[in-house]
Amino acid sequence: MKKKLLLLIVIVLGAASMASAQTLSPIGVWTQSDKKATFEIFQCGTKLCGRIMSLAVPDDPDTGKPKTDTQNPDPKLRSRPRLGLVFMEDFTYDDSNKWDDGKIYDPETGKSYSCYMKMQNANTMEVKGYIGFSLIGKSQTWTRVK
Repeated sequence: MKKKLLLLIVIVLGAASMASAQTLSPIGVWTQSDKKATFEIFQCGTKLCGRIMSLAVPDDPDTGKPKTDTQNPDPKLRSRPRLGLVFMEDFTYDDSNKWDDGKIYDPETGKSYSCYMKMQNANTMEVKGYIGFSLIGKSQTWTRVK
């Protein structure tokens, strides 16, 4: 009887800790340390995606017009606006508050990278873009705006 009760307690505590581990969600609005932009992480189908919500400097200083995706390797996409641009796609939940197997596009360079997002706490996450292995790449710390 005591073994069954102990087993039940272990199962309940294990399920509770697994549920609490998944409560840190990246869905929301974020900014990086230099505050050049805000980004919305949102549900897109069964995965997570991200779009540019605002830019500190939304207009091109040379033309005075809203910034576009001028560095895109596809000439057909170079006139699309940066505001609202979906630049993160295909993130799936891995474990330990980490969303992996995503892609991130840098409109300033026109380059795409593999990417993961890992929640540090409810209002801070690490976003890392990389080529090949995640050990080598560039990380940013993003802070939740809302």
